[in-house]
Amino acid sequence: MGFDYFGERFTAACMATGTSSFADFLAASAPHLLPGAPGGPQAAGPGAGPDVPHGMLPHGTTIVTIDFDGGVIMAGDRRSTAGNMIAQRDIEKVFRSDDYSCVGIAGVAGIGLELVRLFQLELEHYEKLEGRSLSLEGKANRLSAFVRGNLGAAMQGLVVVPLFAGYDEETGKGRIFSYDVAGGRYEEHDFHAIGSGSVFARGSLKKLYAEGMPADDAITACMQALYDAADDDSATGGPDVTRGIYPVVATITADGFRRLTEEEAGAYAQAVVDERMRSPWGPRALLHPNSQQNG
Repeated sequence: MGFDYFGERFTAACMATGTSSFADFLAASAPHLLPGAPGGPQAAGPGAGPDVPHGMLPHGTTIVTIDFDGGVIMAGDRRSTAGNMIAQRDIEKVFRSDDYSCVGIAGVAGIGLELVRLFQLELEHYEKLEGRSLSLEGKANRLSAFVRGNLGAAMQGLVVVPLFAGYDEETGKGRIFSYDVAGGRYEEHDFHAIGSGSVFARGSLKKLYAEGMPADDAITACMQALYDAADDDSATGGPDVTRGIYPVVATITADGFRRLTEEEAGAYAQAVVDERMRSPWGPRALLHPNSQQNG
């Protein structure tokens, strides 16, 4: 972040803001670090000038999330692209934001990662000062403000859009929130996807989702959706069995945030790959209640 968060230098400024918002603290102590601030990383970073087109900056896609019996799951592929080139094969786009929530990013990777770091600090800062965590609704609202702060850069083509999900301790259920580039916040139901492969992923989830499905089935559905997205969208990376690179998968339940290990994610991905060897188009949806599902 360019400064010592716990250093004495910023203690007085932290307390003087009069709020528990880390964004307000930054505005008072280091305003250039806020999203969209003049002279900040977004404005002065690579690709902001005329020499490097915005399309050649690394972009990340695709993120899917789905609720299940006990919480919510988020998964993201590992590919980032710069124009028609693969910029990175193992980028991570799904992150823990606190004990009971996570955030995924699609769009310009550098800005997205900076937004996630600021959001993580926002939630941590609030909890340290207030002695309790924000409600899930409050967390979703705070993220909306950060997205809105990047609007100026987004209007210049440096777009980043998050997907937020978490376990609501008040209702005992998983909840999903999507955003537009202006910071508009929308609660989604059952499942959602963002990124260039999202249209294919959502189409897949429509056929696979069932209310109250167990965690294993929900994780498999996410893997199937990412596979379908990669099958039709060149910016989405499928399971890379050769290199052992698999989607990042996280579950959020009453027990908190948990990221699947590489071995666990690899086992789910390998099962999907093996099935696609037998049935390339994936599992078939039932046409009517008495249909027999084959393949």
